[in-house]
Formats: sequence, C-alpha cells, structure tokens
Amino acid sequence: MHSYLRTIGFSDIQNKKELNSILDSIVENYDEKIITTVEENHVFGEYYKYYGHGFGIAVCGEFDENDEFQREYYFPFSRGSCISTQENITVEKHAGKDSFAGACDDVRVGVSIIFYLQNAGEYLKELSKNVIPSANVSLSLSALAQSATILLPIKKDDKIQQQNKEISSKRNRLLNAAKNGDEEAIENLTMEDIDIYSMISRRIADEDVYSIVDNYFMPFGMECDQYQLMGEIVSVEECKNNYTQEDVYMMELECNNIQMDVIVNKKDLLGEPQVGRRFKGSVWLQGYINF
Repeated sequence: MHSYLRTIGFSDIQNKKELNSILDSIVENYDEKIITTVEENHVFGEYYKYYGHGFGIAVCGEFDENDEFQREYYFPFSRGSCISTQENITVEKHAGKDSFAGACDDVRVGVSIIFYLQNAGEYLKELSKNVIPSANVSLSLSALAQSATILLPIKKDDKIQQQNKEISSKRNRLLNAAKNGDEEAIENLTMEDIDIYSMISRRIADEDVYSIVDNYFMPFGMECDQYQLMGEIVSVEECKNNYTQEDVYMMELECNNIQMDVIVNKKDLLGEPQVGRRFKGSVWLQGYINF
C-alpha cells in the first residue's frame, strides 16, 4: 500500500482487499476523469476522487481492446492552491509506468526542484497535440508529510523583514547573473557564502540552530522527489476525510520565498499549527502544471 495514504486520512486500511474496494469505487464514482489516446492501441485513463478540500486519490491505467479499464497504479494527492513558480519545466516518464517526474530550476531554492507530476493525463494530451509544455506555464506545488513538527517563529520586526526581502531579491539577481556566466556575480556570491558561514560558526556556539535558520528546502532520502523542508505557515485549515472521518491539516507554507501547500494527518503532527509559526517535516513533493 502507498506510504502516504495515511497522510490524507486513510490510516486504518488493514489489507489489500479494503484498498482494492476503495480503488474500484473511485473508478465507478469519480469526481474527475481524463482519457487520452497516447498512441495507437494505447488509451490512458486517470480517475480522481476527492475525500476532502483539495485532497484525494488518483487511479491511473489503460483501456484494453474491449474498452475495459485496467488499473496500473494509484497515488494519494493534495492539489496545490497557489502558484509556486513559473520557471521552465522539464518532464520525464518513469521507467516502469505511465507516470512522470517534473523538474524546474528556481534560483530561490538553489537546487533543481524535482516533483511527482499529478496531472499526467493532461500532460499526455498536450503531447498528443505535438506541444511540449516547458515555458510560459505555471506550477502549483504541494507536499504530503508522514510526520511533522510545529516550531515557534523567529522574532522579526518590520525593519528586519524588509531587510531580508531586499537581501533575498539581491541574491536572486546575483544567482541569475551567475547562471549567465557573470564572473563578478559569482565572486560576490562566493564572498557572501563565506560571510554566512562565518556568522553561523560564531552564533552556533550559543544559539540553537533553529533560531539561526529560518527556513530550508533540501533533498532527503533515496528518492528524488522527497525533501526535508521548514517554512512559515501562511494559512492553516483543519479538514476531515469524508470517508474515514479522520482529521488532517492543510497548510500553505512560504519556504525560500516559494508558496506551496502541505497536508499532514493530525495524528502525525507534533504541536499546534498557527499562522506565523513554522512547519518542519519530511515530505513527498508533487506538482500540478497549469496548462
């Protein structure tokens, strides 16, 4: 069974028989359906069922020669509600099935953001029109967390927040220039990193690391779409899975100046989420390309 079913409120599924019953009901009583012909004799189908505000399970597969749907795989999802980035996106098919991984380079993060593509059916439809979507599209990121912790915020007044925005904006300009080969920008970034390292080395002797590091976004584990992140909570909503009646938290986070939605089972969250506090956890990152 999928590791992140618990995240969206399915923590009490005991065996494959219970799971198959749920998956069969999704195909029969779906909320959204996308059918697309990928190539001759290859018709791809995607069924979505929502079990709460913006989250649910997707079932994907092919139609055989008798037009009967053959389930290949499924995944829990949380649909992102905000635009996270508008950088160029690269999409590649997974080796074993008709699912896709997406990647985009955003200077605000500093690493390539790799995510599991939620709307594979729409992507295949675009490809069937001989359109390869990469530029001029936006991406909505969302994440599913198996467990997480709520941290108190770092005290910052308006002046410090304004200074941080200006520093971040300046660094983004330098990173863009460095990507284009600007040697002066590369030198400035190197000196800036040395200054940051010196500051952290000085403060870490007397302070906790989470009073120095405000947020972070970094790869985690063996799979390329798994991340450790910490970000400020912009909004929070407690939702109920209308099938299992389990409570989950939906949170919008700002992490490295990127907005994304995160969902976690209430039973797996340590602390009380409130606007302004920080979310810290390991997540499975998903993305929805807005064609």
